[in-house]
Amino acid sequence: MKITADTNVLLRAFLDDHPSQSPHAQAALQGAQIVAISLPTLCEFVWVLRQGYKRSRIDILSLLRAMLETPNIVMDRPTVEAGLAIMNAGGDFADGVAAFEGRRLGGASFVTFDRQAASLLAMTGASVELLPAEA
Repeated sequence: MKITADTNVLLRAFLDDHPSQSPHAQAALQGAQIVAISLPTLCEFVWVLRQGYKRSRIDILSLLRAMLETPNIVMDRPTVEAGLAIMNAGGDFADGVAAFEGRRLGGASFVTFDRQAASLLAMTGASVELLPAEA
């Protein structure tokens, strides 16, 4: 079977935090020939781990790397790596994903009000425009 995993399934499978749902989630992922994980799902996964579960950046990076190393998991690896690079530097995974995907879609410059995102993305060589936060 080839499946697309929802964020809640990934959370239950990788966190093993629910007595009845976690085993079902783990079995579904392990039993699948392919587990497709979309970029929005990964961004939501990271957000829920940070905001809801209060997981550290190191814990989240470790979980994402475990996903990348799982043989039957398929995801947009270059974009995920871009998100990991920004997150590893102290920024948000979603900013790295958005900037990389935007470049791939033809956006020449990442435009943001987020000073930290602009700085981290500029360090990767991305073209960035920091908009003024106040008039």
